[in-house]
Amino acid sequence: MNTPRGKKMITVFAGGVGGAKLVLGLANLLNSEELTVVVNTGDDEEFYGLHVSPDIDTVIYTLAGLSNEATGWGIVDESFRTLDRLSEYGMDTWFNLGDLDFATHITRSKLLRDGLNLTEVTDRLAKSVGVEHSILPMSNDDAKTIVHTEAGKMSFQEYFVKNRCEPVVKSLEFGGGGVNFPSNEVSSALKESTALILSPSNPYLSINPILALAGLREDINNFKGMKIAVSPIVGGKALKGPADKLLRELGSDVSALGVAQQYTGICDVFVIDKQDTKLIGDIEDLGMNVVVTDTVMKSKRDKVTLAKVILDLCE
Repeated sequence: MNTPRGKKMITVFAGGVGGAKLVLGLANLLNSEELTVVVNTGDDEEFYGLHVSPDIDTVIYTLAGLSNEATGWGIVDESFRTLDRLSEYGMDTWFNLGDLDFATHITRSKLLRDGLNLTEVTDRLAKSVGVEHSILPMSNDDAKTIVHTEAGKMSFQEYFVKNRCEPVVKSLEFGGGGVNFPSNEVSSALKESTALILSPSNPYLSINPILALAGLREDINNFKGMKIAVSPIVGGKALKGPADKLLRELGSDVSALGVAQQYTGICDVFVIDKQDTKLIGDIEDLGMNVVVTDTVMKSKRDKVTLAKVILDLCE
């Protein structure tokens, strides 16, 4: 299918809180036919016998107006009686899930057992809470991110939640060491889109797992539309999460420049915050045009304003 002439269709790669914030801004400006969100599933894991997709749920909850903005995960005004009872039963409950959140994972797990794939399940969950924009898991394959640290090999959640990102990271392994493919829906979205946006998510833990899918970098190289990335590092610090720590431990510059280096050869435009104007020349030397604006998204207005700046680049 070819995109009608003059019609805007945007695909966004996202994961975590930063990605969800930008997606919310874009969703306020684009209708459901104009926006597709491809979400990292490298941090998917089974807990308490249930399939949990944290990044997918963060995007869905954010678009549905259900997210707990104070924590950056889960549902607002949650209770944790189920988790408390699991603890009383002797279960290891280091991974927090609220009571309403449990309902999401119970439903997802049941539908997966019934034979639906993760894309189909995600669509059903999103629509059930009123989200009309297309939310796609990056893959229907089991594409887990493995974190190799000085304390040993860990799943993403063991590193991120159980060990609070404290171990020094030596390397990352995407897709659990196997070959994983983007879903047909992801491949179709790229073919039909007029622009691709890499959201201000952690480049190592949220965006690179998507880029590591078999054939995806080639699809991006063949992509004819504008390709734009937004830095999650502002003034040498991550706005949320361990992106700055990972850049340092994996030998990259802890700055917007270090993020831009991850996307060399992928993006046409790199968006940075006004605090990082001194890096313009170095980023341009990587072959990207640089756009400077306010990228810190504290309010809904901030999210929409940044989204508008990015969409203007897609014209």
